[in-house]
Amino acid sequence: MLNPKDFKNLLQHNRLTEFVKQSKLTPRDIADFANRNAKWAVSLFQHIDARSAARAFKFIRKKKQEDIIKSLPEEKAAEILNALQPDDRTAFLSDLPGSAVKELLTKLDPEQRAQTLKLLGYEEDSVGRLMTPDYVAIKMSETCQDVLHLIRRRGQATETLNWLFVIDDNGILIDDINIKDFLVVDPETTVAQIMDHQFIALKVNDAQKEAIKVFRNNSRYALPVTDDNGVLLGIVTLDDVLRLAETEGTREIQKIGGSEALDEPYTSISFINLIRKRAGWLIILFLGEMLTATAMGHFEDEISKAVVLALFIPLIISSGGNSGSQASSIIIRAMALGEIGFRDWLRVVRREFASGLVLGTILGIVGFLRVFLWQHFHLYDYGPHWVKVASTVFFSLIGVVLWGTLSGSLLPLILKKLGADPAASSAPFVATLVDVTGLVIYFTVAYIIMQGTLL
Repeated sequence: MLNPKDFKNLLQHNRLTEFVKQSKLTPRDIADFANRNAKWAVSLFQHIDARSAARAFKFIRKKKQEDIIKSLPEEKAAEILNALQPDDRTAFLSDLPGSAVKELLTKLDPEQRAQTLKLLGYEEDSVGRLMTPDYVAIKMSETCQDVLHLIRRRGQATETLNWLFVIDDNGILIDDINIKDFLVVDPETTVAQIMDHQFIALKVNDAQKEAIKVFRNNSRYALPVTDDNGVLLGIVTLDDVLRLAETEGTREIQKIGGSEALDEPYTSISFINLIRKRAGWLIILFLGEMLTATAMGHFEDEISKAVVLALFIPLIISSGGNSGSQASSIIIRAMALGEIGFRDWLRVVRREFASGLVLGTILGIVGFLRVFLWQHFHLYDYGPHWVKVASTVFFSLIGVVLWGTLSGSLLPLILKKLGADPAASSAPFVATLVDVTGLVIYFTVAYIIMQGTLL
């Protein structure tokens, strides 16, 4: 693995390219060095061969990719851009402003430029932006021997050879065949003889998230992409989908935490952007939590008569918030995996009602025991009506946890149905909703149980 000291020595003696080859550094090794050592990244990409640079380039952080290309000599930058796989080049250019894209397109060969412009013409979050037009297409009438000759001629220019795609004279996809099927039969066997006419294809205008679902449900390294008429346009490979899934998962987790997605690594995002991404939801949460103060003001008389009730407010509302957050996170993840949708709301209600009831009872027993033990061992005096205090805590926890679980599980489904992002909205809404309603439940239960004694 490279380190700055070795790098400077190799660079000084003009042995960097030789070292990269002999050490068998992977694209990820090269990218990791460039990501960690910004001031040497440009020199690294300037001296290694274009093929190694192109393979490593897609693992470089987005902002650093732009810095490297802009800082390289024009000839070297053009060499790397032309060596990139079409889908990797499209992903890089997609994040740049229009003026920068226009400038970089001039560095591409005519064929690569036309290819790139076509891919950039698809909608930003569509499968078309993920696909590469580099694949091997074959005809039914060809023999396995013909196919293997074609692979020898064109194989280096394709991104993957795991799957070959059968098209008719109009370019319409009619089957896909694993390369191993060509290696285990007689060379004179025709393609038609090993076809099964069963294949899975993505639509070019489908959302990229759809590609993640299809790859997840099918054991494939590559899938074909067609237009609405079934014409084969390109393929999407597993490595691109894995990177997309990682990005989507990261964004989802950040949103569930109650902030905007950072869209860049935590260590490289500017302090101002970090604050901006987090401040919005914190302000919304703060304004929402003001309702908690309003609710407490409504029960001011009850608190003044039974001050002991105030001791358990944090316990009650935090239990509701925790149960709501648990349910919300579980449901959001199940929705992301395609396990449930809005149509399953009744099933979710049944499961979460039972879960909330059991969990609330468990916490209620713990709360009751807490009051009992503190009273019994004289750790705190809850007064002569301590049993009613303990009962209030017991039944309040059941109600609040049950409500938190139900609202936390249903809110993501409702938001999804309304077209909102459940990951971005559920956690803040659940926290505010359960805090306010938790107080109402707590003091309502207290009034019912303690009426005529403390209240």
